Amino acid sequence: MNKKEILEIRKQFTPANCAITRICGCYVDHEKNKKLESKDAFLSLPEEEAFKYFDIFKKTLSGTVGRNMLNLEFPIEAEMPGGTQEFLLKLRASRLEDDMLLEEFYDKVIATYDYGENYYIILIHGMYDIPGKTTDDLEMFDASDEVYEFLLMSICPVALSKAGLCYNAQDNRIEDRVRDWLVDMPDKGFLFPAFNDRGTDLHSMLYYTKKSSELQPEMISQLLGAHMPMSADDQKESFQMLIEDTLGDDSDYETVRNIHETLNGLIEEHKEEPEPLALDKTEMRKVFEQSGVEAEKMEDFDRSFEENAGEKASLLASNIAETRKFSIETPDILIKVSPDRADLVETRIIDGRQCIVIPVDDHIEVNGIQVKTIGDKKDGGVL
Repeated sequence: MNKKEILEIRKQFTPANCAITRICGCYVDHEKNKKLESKDAFLSLPEEEAFKYFDIFKKTLSGTVGRNMLNLEFPIEAEMPGGTQEFLLKLRASRLEDDMLLEEFYDKVIATYDYGENYYIILIHGMYDIPGKTTDDLEMFDASDEVYEFLLMSICPVALSKAGLCYNAQDNRIEDRVRDWLVDMPDKGFLFPAFNDRGTDLHSMLYYTKKSSELQPEMISQLLGAHMPMSADDQKESFQMLIEDTLGDDSDYETVRNIHETLNGLIEEHKEEPEPLALDKTEMRKVFEQSGVEAEKMEDFDRSFEENAGEKASLLASNIAETRKFSIETPDILIKVSPDRADLVETRIIDGRQCIVIPVDDHIEVNGIQVKTIGDKKDGGVL
């Protein structure tokens, strides 16, 4: 699913567009005991409660595609009779009215979700009557020919509110506040099936994780039956290793800077595209070559890419590039530069020592205090 398709489903979580038919929940304590189960027609919920659920569901479809929202495909074995896809299809077909299927689903979540505190499993069933679209992307609500039937799961941590004092208006006094168990925004979730090309795709699903470094591999492989994707953090680490292995001991600041500038240029060119920019081995090779990596260094590039990322892997540019900051770090100093001004930083040999040189043409502030540069104040200085 791309950004536009995800946004289209998110828009259904409003009172005006509500496509949710049924909501079920299971509250689990830190010892993995089911303490509460609920089943309701969603439209029967009080308005204030429904709005809070809408916020949770929207959050389950939020973040960056490829980092917080991962497109997962079912392998062949998962689509065989008795596989995870068949179970999810049965659960969807039941419209969450089969108690035995719900119990089995909760048990699968509890067995595979690694979390040591209390949490709340929320599962909804929805039916979205997909409007047709004209060639200029206008919706035609009277031209729908498909209904997208889906399940959305959200797993929300539940924790005690903070201790503190509060004002008791009835007794007109300050007193100790009663601590409640609060349902937080989701930590994990999924949308099944995927909504690809504005239609139902039974061969894939969308997986949500609040933290990109915590994907919960057991949940992905056993509950959902999908292949474990490479996390955003793993992609970045693989990319860094690829640069180090390719450049070797002769790695220099200018070449590394050029690689990141080339990546940021590609991201800027594709920023209006709904699909995230993914670079396979061939495309990544072009990035290195355009960044000035010497031909002799590229001789082992293919082998290095396969060892660090995988032969058929693709790395998302947004996961491996630094679009917000460019960092230069030594054991004692950390310098952060805007990515589009990384050219201001140079490396030079001064008095036989390798130095980082930053030209200063405006002013310098030290802990918020403006100071003068060394040298000719009229001509500017060098830090």
